[in-house]
Amino acid sequence: MSLFFAQQGVTAFVATTVTAPVARIRNALKQVAKSKAAGLEGAELLGAYLEGPYFTARHKGAHPTEWFRELSLDELENWISYSDNQLITVALAAEKVGAIQAIEYLNEQGVKVMIGHSDASFDQVDAALKAGANGIVHCYNGMRGLHHRDPGVVGAGLCHPDSFVEIIADGHHVHPTAIDIAHRCCGERLTLITDAMSAAGMPDGTYQLGEHSVEVKDGVVTTACGSLAGSTLTLNQAVVHLHQWLDIPFEQAWLRASLTPAKSLGIDHQFGTLEVGKSASMVAINTQFSIENSWVNGRLVFSADAPARQEAICI
Repeated sequence: MSLFFAQQGVTAFVATTVTAPVARIRNALKQVAKSKAAGLEGAELLGAYLEGPYFTARHKGAHPTEWFRELSLDELENWISYSDNQLITVALAAEKVGAIQAIEYLNEQGVKVMIGHSDASFDQVDAALKAGANGIVHCYNGMRGLHHRDPGVVGAGLCHPDSFVEIIADGHHVHPTAIDIAHRCCGERLTLITDAMSAAGMPDGTYQLGEHSVEVKDGVVTTACGSLAGSTLTLNQAVVHLHQWLDIPFEQAWLRASLTPAKSLGIDHQFGTLEVGKSASMVAINTQFSIENSWVNGRLVFSADAPARQEAICI
């Protein structure tokens, strides 16, 4: 994953789980901690993102409902411990019992909270955001939509001044005009994500997403019942789409995949722009939007012309 991301112009990423049995999630969090401690050859691993199991069945997406759970502060403490304090973000449904207490607790532990796979009302999401939730997961997908008498999760996320709004700009999850609406509402709060699963960069076929098999056809990932199940999108493709669909400068679209996510994670002092004192993690891209080189902390990790050399130093 790390090497593949580097080829796509990603210099740092957060490894994301999916709803699964507790033992599987625990093992995933432990592996993230081990991989981060050992270091990776490509894009830098920043930590873990717990997506599920605290969701609602109505907007389950590809998450298996049999392993959905109620919120427990003790269990959240366990997740943090399993990750060796490398858990960065937790996604949950705002209508879950104890959601506000969980948000406040996670914030105290330095963990960001995103609202997703949720059927919460506008008021419930607004309360969650005021309690310290950081934003909404993949806007429009897996949540109560915008209605003129009930703004829902989407309305709360779009309008709250401090809410980061994730978007999957692959042309399948969200219509370009809906992305334009979100961008007009959010501006610099719009955060490009991929929601990519193991089929990213791979041919069509059958793949595993958590505990279940999914099908990829023409690059679109679906469950047996036809629901979207993650994506095969790469982040540089998402940037190009935003640039082309919204007719905004490429460098502005790029910021939605660099500076904005860095701000959402509270690490924009280190990542997101090229400035003195920040990490020398950067990308060279040509006029055809192809990645030429990627550096992580000054180390060349990908070159389109030659194999990446760990010793190479960015001068």
